Amino acid sequence: MDQTLQQMIAHIQPVSVAVLNRAQAHLDGLTKPPGSLGRLEELGRRYAAIKGLDSPHVGQKAVYVFAADHGVAQQGVSAYPAEVTPQMVLNFLKGGAAINVLARHFGAEVVVVDMGVDHDFGTIPGLVDHKIARGTADISRGPGMTRAQVEQAVQAGMELARQAAESGVDILGTGDMGIGNTTVSVAVIAALAQCPVKAITGRGTGIDDEALQRKIDVVERALQVNRPDAEDPMDVLAKVGGFEIAGIAGFILGSAVARTPVVIDGVISGAGALLAYRMNRAAGDYMFLSHRSQEPAHEVLFKEIDQSPLFDFGMRLGEGTGAVIGMNLLEAGAKIYSEMATFEKAGVSKKK
Repeated sequence: MDQTLQQMIAHIQPVSVAVLNRAQAHLDGLTKPPGSLGRLEELGRRYAAIKGLDSPHVGQKAVYVFAADHGVAQQGVSAYPAEVTPQMVLNFLKGGAAINVLARHFGAEVVVVDMGVDHDFGTIPGLVDHKIARGTADISRGPGMTRAQVEQAVQAGMELARQAAESGVDILGTGDMGIGNTTVSVAVIAALAQCPVKAITGRGTGIDDEALQRKIDVVERALQVNRPDAEDPMDVLAKVGGFEIAGIAGFILGSAVARTPVVIDGVISGAGALLAYRMNRAAGDYMFLSHRSQEPAHEVLFKEIDQSPLFDFGMRLGEGTGAVIGMNLLEAGAKIYSEMATFEKAGVSKKK
């Protein structure tokens, strides 16, 4: 790994247990029975410990949608053709996708990042251009990317998180777009967690039984051909990952460096989260896992990172839709922490 990149990742520090305990003490002094707000208290405690205990404020929120194409889509692993990737990128930029609707509702900005879409967009207002190549190679035939390309993508994601934090964004979220990316995510998670491909492969965009078996065969072949090293996340990324997943992994790492909470979307963002976690486990302290996807590989992620999702709405769209809902829950927890009165200030008697 590039020495500068390695140093940046190593710079991530865990959230102080002592600070978390002080945050919990503050929550226990609010006008409610201790723990009565359940996971909202957990969110408030973690947010305050990350951002600072003195009335942590939530101002700007932004969800970053990383887009890229995948050579493995040629193997018939998706219900949709590859040209949907650039079409959906344009839809995001026009504000017509589900993520745009939810982000408007919750007051979050949507930032679209081209990490490797197989399309020449030219100069389009609002599109962040970090295109490394026009899609990965077919992972069922060999490595999807070079090591240098992976490092470039991770660094790009880290830089985007740094810029966002410096501009005043308080909560970040991850999203994705790329036909074939559930196939790649399964390959990444199976490689890192060393679990059977068949047990964690889902239907993605809604494929039938025949396509599902083909998807399982493709992922198993990709792992056999490439033999990714489970102890080396960058090797896993290069051999069976994707440009947008590498960008998401870097974005999560960059959020942790900048001590900014980052809410993770579904299984594609989850693959990026697991990679970031394996690069530096302290990055997990800054992650908030939003929802339980219908993709079975997501369950592996929860166990590996040792966190539970915030909600289960049966969602499997991606785009950051789960993340932006989770960002709103995190904001609610932060407001409970900072805006609710204490027993002393409210003149309310404490428990006997």
